[in-house]
Amino acid sequence: MTRILVVDDHPIVRDGLKAVLAIESDFEVVGEAADGQEALAQYQTLKPDLIMLDLEMPILDGIGTLKQLPQDARVLVLTVFDTDERILEAIRSGARGYLLKDSPRDQIFQAIRFIHAGGTLLPSQALTRLVTPREQLTPRETEVLGLMGHGYANREIAEQLLVSERTVKFHVSAVLAKLGAGNRTEAVSLALQQGLIRLADSRS
Repeated sequence: MTRILVVDDHPIVRDGLKAVLAIESDFEVVGEAADGQEALAQYQTLKPDLIMLDLEMPILDGIGTLKQLPQDARVLVLTVFDTDERILEAIRSGARGYLLKDSPRDQIFQAIRFIHAGGTLLPSQALTRLVTPREQLTPRETEVLGLMGHGYANREIAEQLLVSERTVKFHVSAVLAKLGAGNRTEAVSLALQQGLIRLADSRS
């Protein structure tokens, strides 16, 4: 079951999303919010698995909300804005996925499940504008990157690879530097775009 928080300043949009999501038995809308401040409060209270987030909202917009959410928050941006600048801003602020509001519902369902499983789903037209790797990743860095792509935290990666968490942090920093990425989500997005990793296998 994926517990979802719907965040949009238009009540009719929130009602529409709730109705569409109710079709799927593995989705549960546990809360809704009309602005970023309300979304942050709801996130702390409800601890949802995923947030569906609009960008244009009063009081605190989507980008501001993303910047204040924990790094491990799984956020699918659902908006009417499809400019590269807006998409890249959302990616760099921590979004795990980015879709337009007129996307087919099956595509929205697929994105929710993919992000909930630890994946990242972002538009390729924006990713091509991000910096390409300046240095080749080592086999260990590629392995760490793959685990990052499946949503593993540093501690979990350390357990998987039988190394210290400090060593993992060193590898993560090296990966970000080599990919020219500002955060883990952006690094995974770049790696997927360039075929450095594949996320076909779900997290076990």
